[in-house]
Amino acid sequence: MTHKLWGARFAAAPSALLHVLNDSFGFDRELFAEDVEGSVAWAKALVPAGVLTASEAETIVNALRAIPDPSAPCSAGFQPAPPSEEFEDVHSYVEAKLYDAVGALAGKLHTGRSRNDQVATDLKLWLVRACREAEALTDELASALKSRAADEAATPMPGFTHSKQAEPVTFGHWCLAYVEMLGRDRARFLDAASRGDECPLGSGALAGTPLAIDRDALAKSLGFARATRNSLDAVSDRDFAAEYLFTAAMLLSHLSRLAEDLIFFSSDEAAYVELPDAMATGSSRMPQKKNPDVLELARGHAGRAIGELTGLLALLKGLPLAYDKDLQLDKEPLFRIRIVLGTVVPALTAIASGLTLNRDRMRAAAESDLLLATAVADALAASGTPFREAHEIVGARLGSIRELAKEHGITVESVLEKKNSKGGTAPARVREAATS
Repeated sequence: MTHKLWGARFAAAPSALLHVLNDSFGFDRELFAEDVEGSVAWAKALVPAGVLTASEAETIVNALRAIPDPSAPCSAGFQPAPPSEEFEDVHSYVEAKLYDAVGALAGKLHTGRSRNDQVATDLKLWLVRACREAEALTDELASALKSRAADEAATPMPGFTHSKQAEPVTFGHWCLAYVEMLGRDRARFLDAASRGDECPLGSGALAGTPLAIDRDALAKSLGFARATRNSLDAVSDRDFAAEYLFTAAMLLSHLSRLAEDLIFFSSDEAAYVELPDAMATGSSRMPQKKNPDVLELARGHAGRAIGELTGLLALLKGLPLAYDKDLQLDKEPLFRIRIVLGTVVPALTAIASGLTLNRDRMRAAAESDLLLATAVADALAASGTPFREAHEIVGARLGSIRELAKEHGITVESVLEKKNSKGGTAPARVREAATS
């Protein structure tokens, strides 16, 4: 029989269909550690509120900490508990195990508390940790790219606009472009965690708790910076969840761009880089193939992440205050995305660290005639020709760019060295940025 936290006013038992649709233990058990943590803090807060004695609180706390962890990574999508499942959700699991351990005393723990403020607290604790984890993973990838940038600060390669070769850059400069994107992603995770660093516990179902609970002290005991300021908002707010999904989708969008670049760089046509064997796959039919499946999957996960974010925003957009059961559907996208980030980001870190460069091929492509055209126009402008005229002259003589470049002493090295303004691709600037 299901352990429910409600039901006395119902004459009929819940149907099997209700269990399939309503029960969430199949996935929200992922919040077990946070649910126990919040329950421990609540038990301790009930002592000065006069609900529990110090001895009773100690008994409850010790029992809570001894409950077996039922959580498991939720990687296979929506897995509703079958009708015979014993527990409706993680909260009923914890309470049932507490009853098994301490008997009727367990019934005092829920005094002044609701599953509404309980799950909101669990989720915020989980999200703070998920943001910190994502920030650390992002930082590791950025560090790997910075290390490659320092090593390849002077390695020339073509730079592209509109997917057409444009001007020479260095591979190190290319690496640092993604370091900049990752820096913004890292900051967004930190910002989201800072905004979400507030404790809903003590908000009750929607109107607050009737107990004399010091909510500021309660928040601090759970590691939060502050308590929430409005109980209606506290139990229904899922901004933090949406921000986490947005930041994850933005990060994965950046990683999708990185993957797209590397797919082309490692193609037979470009052949600027070779992927490490451990991070590539082969073909069941064509023995010569070395496929960038990891990069393609990273690109695909970016699309799915955008869908997860869009789905949550659509779920939230029309909800009346305060708590609504729709909010039960907020968790699975979060769990899935955390698993995705925990695999995709380290995989791209391994690829960034293990790439083999074909520097000769990159250099040959970077010093092709057409990539020197802009430098020739700049040289003409530097000698007094208005740039618009220089642009016309060079555009009309594309077939003789090599001769014009030689006349003005232009080489791929000289082109790179002159891009020495802040943020430019000059090797000295790249080294400076890569080691700062």
